[in-house]
Amino acid sequence: MIIVKEDTALVGISEFRTKAEEIFNELKTHKVIIERRNKPVAVLLSLKKYKQMEEVFEWIEDQALGYLAKEREKSTPKAKYLSLEELSKKIGLI
Repeated sequence: MIIVKEDTALVGISEFRTKAEEIFNELKTHKVIIERRNKPVAVLLSLKKYKQMEEVFEWIEDQALGYLAKEREKSTPKAKYLSLEELSKKIGLI
């Protein structure tokens, strides 16, 4: 295992096979890049780091969708909007 940055380690796939437990322990302090023939093929992250990244991606997606909704609202005439009751009838809920 080679530490390439403060928070990143490189591991060959054969080393991963033989030292998996040690590498999983390393995830507490580093993300691990798995290499095959000196080319990166996968990244291992701690579950905590993965969840943090997932939250950031969801926040970014929410911001983008909110922006798109506001832009669409600006360009759509009010006459094209349906009330909740009209929509419910249209899709067969009532």
